[in-house]
Amino acid sequence: MTAASTLRDFLEIPYDQLEEMNVQAKTARIQRTDPKALEEERVRYLSGERRIKAVTVCFSDLEGRLHMLDYDKKFLLKSGGHLTFDGSSVRGFTEQAESDLMLVLDWTSFYWLPADIFGPGKVIVFGFVHDKDGAPFHADFRSTLKRYTDDLFKKDRTVAHVSAEIEGFLFKGLDAERHYYKAGQFEFLSTGGYYHSLPQDPLRQFIDRAAEAQRALGFNNEKDHPEVAPSQFEMNFGYAEAMIAADQMLLYKLICRQVANQLGVTASFLPKPVVGINGNGMHTNISFSRDGRNLFYDPRGEHGLSPMAWDVVDRILNNGTDICLVLNSSVNAYRRLDPHFEAPNQIKASAVNRGAMIRVPLANERSARIEVRSVGPDANPYMLIYTLLKTGLEGPPSDPADAEGKRTRTRFLPGNIHDAIRMFKGSKFMTDLFGERTAGKFVDLKQAAADRCPKELGNLIKREEVMFHHEVTNQFLWSMF
Repeated sequence: MTAASTLRDFLEIPYDQLEEMNVQAKTARIQRTDPKALEEERVRYLSGERRIKAVTVCFSDLEGRLHMLDYDKKFLLKSGGHLTFDGSSVRGFTEQAESDLMLVLDWTSFYWLPADIFGPGKVIVFGFVHDKDGAPFHADFRSTLKRYTDDLFKKDRTVAHVSAEIEGFLFKGLDAERHYYKAGQFEFLSTGGYYHSLPQDPLRQFIDRAAEAQRALGFNNEKDHPEVAPSQFEMNFGYAEAMIAADQMLLYKLICRQVANQLGVTASFLPKPVVGINGNGMHTNISFSRDGRNLFYDPRGEHGLSPMAWDVVDRILNNGTDICLVLNSSVNAYRRLDPHFEAPNQIKASAVNRGAMIRVPLANERSARIEVRSVGPDANPYMLIYTLLKTGLEGPPSDPADAEGKRTRTRFLPGNIHDAIRMFKGSKFMTDLFGERTAGKFVDLKQAAADRCPKELGNLIKREEVMFHHEVTNQFLWSMF
């Protein structure tokens, strides 16, 4: 026993107990337990559990980066929920003259953490970002998604369900993305193929450790495996309600990056970090239910989908070019929309064509859904899900007079971020969806990154599209420009 372990008695929970505790907390969210009652329960727990030293409070910025602040437990409990932070340090939030913002804890999104991944004595909770006047901050899409899904349920008990298939690469070395501007290339950890790796090779060890941590957080994992490209991985977690799924999408990437870091390698979610091989996608499955009944299922419908499901498909496809910037929010993302690598860049729906924007998976009453394939893993999950749900339910439908044309001609998503920005800016629907102020900020961020990269993608990955990628860049790199 080390001196540190005898001096520091911080909370460390075995993985099986962690899973049980986190699944129970997840169930309370699904059952819509009174948030105030959950807050009181969590506060009592934190007050009584002396082995917890800090609470990690996290939130997402406008581009979907996860930000974390560790609050001393005693300070957090005394604060009465009044937590402030400097919003001007977060790209896309506030200016220097209006910097302070508030964090309001969402006690329903409380997780006990694996001590070997996050360190002992810590728990994590998501927060909502509020403005100085106490109103939800306009650029916090977690708040926006929460309001929208709550309104759906209040209206007629409709519940949105989401799952995401998030692909990533494992590259040799620490911080491989940040060092890319020096090396100009990534080095694969493994060159095995789809579903193929030895039980204890480095890629499999990474997948096993990351999947174990996800199960411990109550993700209800279904399967995990190497993907098509060398050093590529995918871990699938269960279908969940929209807010839970969005939180898990950020935690998934955080866990992967931390586990990789501990192994001395880099987990990358760039959509297309290497030319000549398949890129990373984040296929997003959605459906709606009411009182436990899947509203997307109809055994007599085309491919087993209900009229409602096909209406959602129609609205998403009809607005595909307008929402493309949300689904593919980086310069690098448009390399993935390459038809030579199963690229889902065709604005159509299909049960078999993997080049279609939307796929209709083979399903039954429980699993009937649609799969939006044209999504990069660097999309803001809250913005993405909000956009897909609201577009699918309320977006402008296609012209019935052009029904035949939709089926016979092939339309394509934008092939570069400049065209995607132009279509986003020209869309009244997107301005109404986000609000003029938020839409403007989002476009400004995307344009700033685009302006720092070569306008023509070409065949080779350019250093700039990695250096100034929103999930990779830091203040140091931006200031060097």
